[in-house]
Amino acid sequence: MRRLAAILVIVVAAGLGAACGTCAQNAGFSDWAAIVVAGDDHASHTDNLTETFDNARRDVAAALIRKGFSPDNMAQFSAQPARHAAAPLRPADVSSIAASLRDLAQRARGGCLIYFTSHGAPQGVAVGESLLSPSQLARIVDETCGARPTVVVMSACYSGVFVPALAGPDRMVLTAARSDRSSFGCGESDRYPFFDACVLESLPASSDFLALAPKVKACVARREREEGMAPPSHPQVWVGAQFAARPRPFAPGE
Repeated sequence: MRRLAAILVIVVAAGLGAACGTCAQNAGFSDWAAIVVAGDDHASHTDNLTETFDNARRDVAAALIRKGFSPDNMAQFSAQPARHAAAPLRPADVSSIAASLRDLAQRARGGCLIYFTSHGAPQGVAVGESLLSPSQLARIVDETCGARPTVVVMSACYSGVFVPALAGPDRMVLTAARSDRSSFGCGESDRYPFFDACVLESLPASSDFLALAPKVKACVARREREEGMAPPSHPQVWVGAQFAARPRPFAPGE
């Protein structure tokens, strides 16, 4: 009887070891490097200032922290950091973003999250006075995050242009629009771009990034219909096979 009990203990311990391996794999996002960038501060079709992108940057970062990302492993960037002195912001320029992501990724080695909200063009996304191209961003991500699990979210017009350059086996790319479409909600009076508003609406009830993406797409489509925006932006989702096979759960939401 004692021998049987000992065997059972060994079997249970082995099972717990395997389960712990799975738990380590799905440990969440506290050990991920994260950057959230508000790349512009001007409204669509005017040269007037808008808080739209910084509102999204601030509230998306806070929502991610509530979902398990560590503020110690996160950096935020703004086109006008001096206007938001209460927050620990860095200027939105490509070299600062690359250097910060590199430093964060050396410390937080679990994976990477890159989130941009800005104006976009078929050639890339506005970052301060520059236009960040898909090939530039892909090079930054390759050099800093490598083959780690990585989520890239691009909230901008024409942001589907980033999908081919950033796609990889252990990556997920979510964009606000198709490569030939505009997105909406970047005016002076908008609180958030439509896409970012839908991320904020959908994130609390999402179990992981794989569950978040279809919720955001449905939310954007609904809002565009309700407000008569056309043609539809058609947000894009690309998920690598390795990323899909190893879902990483968020911390419990609010």
